[in-house]
Amino acid sequence: MSVPVTYNMKNSVIFKSGLSWQTIDKIIIGLRFRGEEQNSSSLNRKHPPSILSQADRFLQACRRQPVDTTPIWLMRQAGRYMAEYRALRERYSILELIKTPDLATEVTLQPINAFDLDAAIIFADILPILEGLGLNLEFIKGDGPVIHNPIRTADDIAALTVRPAEETLGFTLQAIRQTKQALNGKVPLIGFSGAPFTLASYAIEGGSSRNYLNAKGLMYDQPDQWHILMSKLTEAIGDYLRAQAEAGAQALQLFDSWIGSLSPADYRTYVLPYSKRAIEIARTANADIPVIHFGTGTAGMLPLIKEAGGDVIGVDWRINIDTAWQMLGDEVAVQGNLDPVILATAPIPEIERQTARILQQINKQPGHIFNLGHGILKTTPIEKVAALIDFVHTYQNSN
Repeated sequence: MSVPVTYNMKNSVIFKSGLSWQTIDKIIIGLRFRGEEQNSSSLNRKHPPSILSQADRFLQACRRQPVDTTPIWLMRQAGRYMAEYRALRERYSILELIKTPDLATEVTLQPINAFDLDAAIIFADILPILEGLGLNLEFIKGDGPVIHNPIRTADDIAALTVRPAEETLGFTLQAIRQTKQALNGKVPLIGFSGAPFTLASYAIEGGSSRNYLNAKGLMYDQPDQWHILMSKLTEAIGDYLRAQAEAGAQALQLFDSWIGSLSPADYRTYVLPYSKRAIEIARTANADIPVIHFGTGTAGMLPLIKEAGGDVIGVDWRINIDTAWQMLGDEVAVQGNLDPVILATAPIPEIERQTARILQQINKQPGHIFNLGHGILKTTPIEKVAALIDFVHTYQNSN
C-alpha cells in the first residue's frame, strides 16, 4: 500500500506515520537507486521533473550537465573520523589496509554505508607508487610517511625503474574491481593518484616539508635531473591512472597537494607539462572518463591548472568559488570548497551558513560538485558530516 511522504524543508527532516525519518530516507534512496518512478503529487518538494539516481548525479555534474541536487563526496571520506575505520586500524597498519584488497574494499564502503554520498573513492594512498619505483616507504606513528632512501643525486634518479602498475600496484587495482562489484551501480567509484610535483617532493624530501628546500634545490640547481625525475614519475602516474580506469574506476582525481608552494611561473616551467602528460596517459584507457585536477594553494595559478588538464578543477577554501570559476571559465566543472576546519569545529548552524554561502555563489550553475577544500580531519564528528550532506542535498530544493 502506498503511503504519502511529505518533506518539511524548513527542518530538513522527513516524516512518515509509523516510521523514523532515517528509515524513510533509506527507502527513498533505494527507490532512486532502482530508478523507480515516483508520483510527483505525493512529494512537496521543488525538484526538477526527474530525480536522478545517485549513479548518475556525480558523473553528470563532472560533465557540466544539469542535476536534480548538488552532488557531494568528501576527500578522505574513508578514514580516522569513523569508528569503523579506527577499529580496523587497531588490528592493521595503514599499508596492510591498502595492500589487502578485501580490507581496502571494506574501508572504501564504510562511508557509503554510513552516509548519503554521491561517489565512492577507492581507499589507497598517493605514496605506494613510489615503492614500485624502488623507494622504501614506511608510515611511522607520530611522524607520518617516511621515505628511508630519498632521492638526492643523479644516480638516485637513474636507479628509479618504472614498471607497469599491474605489477607494482595490483592490490589497489584488485580493490577497485571488488569495490565496483560491491557497489553494484549505487554510486560511481573514483580512482586517484598523486601528481608529479607532490610525489617528487615526497621522494626528494623523504617526508613532509614546510619549505621544500631539497626539492626546489634540485629543481633550480639541476634542472636536467629534475626533468628526468619528473618524466619517470609522470609515466608511472599516468599508467597507474590508466590501469585504475581499466579496472573499473568511473572518474579519476589527480592530487597535487603541495603545488601551492610554487610560483605560477615555476609551475608553468617545471610542472605543468608533466601533469598534462600524466592526464593524457590516463585517458588512453577511456578518453571520456572524467578527470578531477585538485591542488591546494592554487588561487594564483588556476588558469594554469586548467591548462594542465582536467574536466573538473578542485578548489580549496582560500578563494571564493565563484571567483575561481570566473578565472577558470565555464569550459570546466568545479569542485569544492568548504574549509575542513569548519566541518570539524564549527556548530552545525555555522556549517550550514558557510555551506549556503558556497552554494549561493554557485547559483545553481551546472557543473559543481560539493567537497571540502582538502581532506576531512580525523577529529570531525560524524553527525556534522551527516548534517553537511543533508544540507547540500536539500539546499537548492528549498529555494
